[in-house]
Amino acid sequence: MTIRPDDTDVLLVIDVQNDFLPGGALAVPDGDAVLEPVAALSAVFRHIVVTQDWHPADHVSFASNHFGRSPFDTVTLPYGEQVLWPDHCIAGTRGAEFSPALDASGAQLVLRKGYHRMVDSYSAFREADRRTQTGLAGYLRERGLRRIFFAGLATDFCVAWSAIDAAELGFESHVVLEACRGIDAAGSLDRAMRTMATAGVRFV
Repeated sequence: MTIRPDDTDVLLVIDVQNDFLPGGALAVPDGDAVLEPVAALSAVFRHIVVTQDWHPADHVSFASNHFGRSPFDTVTLPYGEQVLWPDHCIAGTRGAEFSPALDASGAQLVLRKGYHRMVDSYSAFREADRRTQTGLAGYLRERGLRRIFFAGLATDFCVAWSAIDAAELGFESHVVLEACRGIDAAGSLDRAMRTMATAGVRFV
């Protein structure tokens, strides 16, 4: 598929932040490989939204806040199973900043997520409790944007959850594979790809 965006298309760039890039607290393998494709996509889309992970230091998803637990352990929280992560993208820190190689100047909306202490937030549309809305769906509908192209980090978590939610909410949802990279923890990437396909997400 050749991407020829029009006025009803939007590029949604997920979490291209220092902590998810090489040297960061939760670096996605080969994560910096998304920078060039994202730049190329940004040059041709009229509408761009970027998301930014933005956690308090005592966030419930951090392993450091669960005695005796280690990163990548799982725990059961009131909203379901939660992977525990290294401390990352803490609000106001360098790790939470966008990569200097990401030119976000063309973004019409910067959406911060994960700032509620007691619930994680992978998706750009709904937090992990699956009830709390971010407002992004309403923003896109009011702007007349119907087809979403996803890029960024990580394929198997924030990109996948966002793309699946977009499809469920009635948007045409496309993941640009060249512009994404995954963590792939214990087979998570393969599971995410299969779940996205089942949900009707398309791959570019």
